[in-house]
Order: sequence, then structure tokens, then C-alpha cells
Amino acid sequence: MFSWGRKKQEEEQQEGISEAPADAAPPIDQKPFMQAIWPVLACGAGLFSDGYVNNVIGSVSTTLGYEYEDVYSNSNAASIVPAIAFAGTVVGQLFFGYLSDKWSRTNSLLISTIILIIFTALAAGSYYRDDAVGMFNILTAWRFFVGIGIGGEYPAGSVSCAESSGELSSGTRNAWFILFTNTMIDWGFVFGAFVPYVVAAAAHNVYYSTIWRTSLGIGVVFPSILFVLRLKLKEPEEYSRNSMKHAKTPYLLVFKYYGFRLLIVSLIWFIYDFSAYSFSIYSTAILSNIYGDSGPLTTVFGWNTVINLFYIPGTMLGAPISDRLGPRHTLILGQVLQAIVGFIMAGCYAQLSHPSVVGGFAVVYGIFLSLGELGPGNNIGLLAAKTCATGVRGQYYGIAAALGKIGAFVGTYVFKHIAAPDGDPVRSAQYKFYVSSSLCIFAAGLALLLPNVGQDTITKEDAEFRAYLESRGWDTRQLGLKRAGESSLESLPMEVEGVEESGDNKAEGGGKS
Repeated sequence: MFSWGRKKQEEEQQEGISEAPADAAPPIDQKPFMQAIWPVLACGAGLFSDGYVNNVIGSVSTTLGYEYEDVYSNSNAASIVPAIAFAGTVVGQLFFGYLSDKWSRTNSLLISTIILIIFTALAAGSYYRDDAVGMFNILTAWRFFVGIGIGGEYPAGSVSCAESSGELSSGTRNAWFILFTNTMIDWGFVFGAFVPYVVAAAAHNVYYSTIWRTSLGIGVVFPSILFVLRLKLKEPEEYSRNSMKHAKTPYLLVFKYYGFRLLIVSLIWFIYDFSAYSFSIYSTAILSNIYGDSGPLTTVFGWNTVINLFYIPGTMLGAPISDRLGPRHTLILGQVLQAIVGFIMAGCYAQLSHPSVVGGFAVVYGIFLSLGELGPGNNIGLLAAKTCATGVRGQYYGIAAALGKIGAFVGTYVFKHIAAPDGDPVRSAQYKFYVSSSLCIFAAGLALLLPNVGQDTITKEDAEFRAYLESRGWDTRQLGLKRAGESSLESLPMEVEGVEESGDNKAEGGGKS
């Protein structure tokens, strides 16, 4: 089945290349490995901060509960502080998605990194006149802006990473993209759980303010290092050739060509984040069976680290599978297997959740999480980055990622209402697994509607979209960045305004036909 899919994919790629316009740009030259991997690492690895900053806030919230007790747990901050970064992330994804297309991939990355560094530091130093509630509000505000910085990493960083991966040798491009994007997020989650454990141990579980402020402040270190590395980045070659920076984007034509595909990618991302982020919250129910409600912070954070480690096998072992089977088939495989494990857990929850076998339950639950990373965790971002043309890739990716984060935000509130009518805790937990597993099957079905993604899909997609625009009368000579010494758009004649106006009119006319 899958080998047939690969043969068909290769035939489609060869056919697409043969049908490319005669004046299409030549293939991108492959560089030596160390030279080619550098921009892939620098662009994608910033998502480590996303994983760390998003996960560490759970430990921070727990510590604030220990430090301020009812003052914190009875305040609005107890629910808003962990979730507010999602709202900021959505804003950042949409804003930087547009900025990375219409201004610059690399400059957008630098701006988002600066925002992340500044507001993570401010969050760690949150203070308001010795007033605890006021301090909670300040922390909430800074966390929103941290979310904006995180959001910028998605369209600017991941998109640049995908475009730069085209300069690596064929057969490994999907794996390297995954290893420097989703795998980085997962390692960020692990360190977001492990660092508070180390800090709590050093603080002897008593200096609560030191524990949560230090845990947050360490989140400044990695983006600061990455900022220095990113100063040397150049625009990806695909972006230099096919950017719409100097052109008026024909959004009507873009919507007609990519609207349905964007809807499917966004729905799959919404479903994945709806379940993944919600279950990360409900993992505390597993931990409570182990350490109780009054265990020391080192015990809480230690078991949290163990559970987060289960993400790693799925993402790292799944990366090369995405090259062998293709991202679409790997996503479907992961979703179906995760659904099977989820249904098994739902049926056996009463036996598995007993404190005497909670270790076995944690392992099965970890396999459930790991399969989620092998499937949609690894591949939904890859599909979002490689199923549209370069000129609108940042906005396309930003919209899909934003809807995914909205799914995470919705899931954290909806999941607590998925419960048995009589409030029975075992049946309520079973319902959650039934719902999540059913959504996995639905998402796998949606993925069948997406195109295959091969090693040269970005180049092929640009050529096909360019041909589509030309068939609708849009002047594709507007594509690409302005080169040094040119006073007008790339390859355009002298009277730019007239040509651009004419091109726009044609585009509008073509869009109605």
C-alpha cells in the first residue's frame, strides 16, 4: 500500500517537473551537509522555547499554589496564567505569518526572538507592591506577550526551516525538519518539567519564590543563544525566488487554490492540539495516584518529567518514518494506532488506574502520547509548511497553527466537562479517552484528503502555483526579492505601476472566470 503510494508520488513529481514552465527557476543547488544543516537548525530549533515556556508554567502554577495557597487557587490567575500564552501565541502566529511573507523571514525571526527574551525575563521578575493578586495580574500580562514571541516562531521559523531543508540531500529532508521543529518542542517540554525539579531540589522544596522565578528565568537562556546564531542567517533560496514581498498578493486566487487544503490542515491541527494539550493537563490525575495531594515538589516534578519523556521516542523514531512512508501516511498510521491504544485504555481504565498498577498505567499512557507524536505531532507542521506555495506560506502556516492553538485553548476548557452524568471519576476518565480516540479516527480520515508530500514538494508546489497564476492572467514576474542594483520589481519592465495595475486587473478578471 505504502510502496505503491511512494511510486505514484515519484511519478507525480516527475510529471510535475516535466510540465514546469520553460522559464522556471533551476533546481536549488545542494550544499555540503554542515553548510546546509545550519539554517535548518537555527530556524527550527527556536520551538524548543515553545515547549519549555508552555510546559514550565504548569510547574510554576503548582509552586504558586504551594506558596500562596488559597490566595492563588481561589483567584482568576489560577486558570488564566497557564492558558493566557495560548491567546498571545495565536496573535503572534497570525501577525508574524503576514510579516514573514511580506517583509522578511529572517528579520521576523529576530523580532519574535527578542520579544520572547524580553517578556520571559519580565515574567520571571513579576512584582507589584507586595500585593500577591497584583503580581498575578502582572505575570498574566507578561505571559501574553511571551505567547506572541512564541507564535512568531511558527510561521517565521518553521517555514524557513522547511524551505532551507530543500538544500539538504533528498531522502532525509522531512526527518531533519521534524528533528528541528516538533522534536525540539518535545525536548522543550521535557526540560520544562526537569528544570523545576532540579531547582526545587536545590531549594530544598521550601523557597517557593526562588523555584518558580528561576524556572521561568532559565527560559531566557536558549532564545538568547539562538538570537546570536540567527544574526548570520540569510533568506532561504526558495523565498528569494518566489516571495510576494514586492507584489500585491492575489488573495482571491490564493483562496480558490488553497482554501480547501488549508481547511483540512487546520482541522487536523485543531483536533491534535485539542487532545494533546488537554491530556497534558489531565496527567496530574495520574500523578495524584502516586504522590497524593501533599507530596513534595521534587516528587511532583520528577514524575512529571518521566511522563513528558514519553513524547521523545515517538517523535525521534517517527522522523525517519516520515521520509519512508511520507508525512500523510505516517500521520494516518500514528492516528489510527493512537486511537486503538486509546480505546484499550478507555475499556481497561478501571483496572489500570488502581494505585497498585499505576506504573503500568503510566507506561500505557506514555505509549498513547508517543503515538500522537509519531503521527500528527511530527507531521501536521510538515504538511502545513509544504502544501502551499512560498509566496503565501507564512500566512498559510500561521492560520493553520493558530487554529491548532485555538483547539488547545478550547480543549483545556471542554475536557473538564466531558464527564459521566453521575460524576463517577472512572467513567468520566473513560469518556475522555473515548472522545480523543474517536477524534483520532476522524483526523486520519481528513488526512486522506491532503496531497502527498515528497522530497521536492516545495519546488514542485511553487512551479504549479506559478502556472496557475499565469493561467489566470497574474504577472508572475513580480515574484522574488528585489536584487541589488534593480530599481523596480525583479525582472519587471520600466513602467512597474502600469504593469502591476494591469496584472491586478487581470487577476481579478481571471478570478471571476
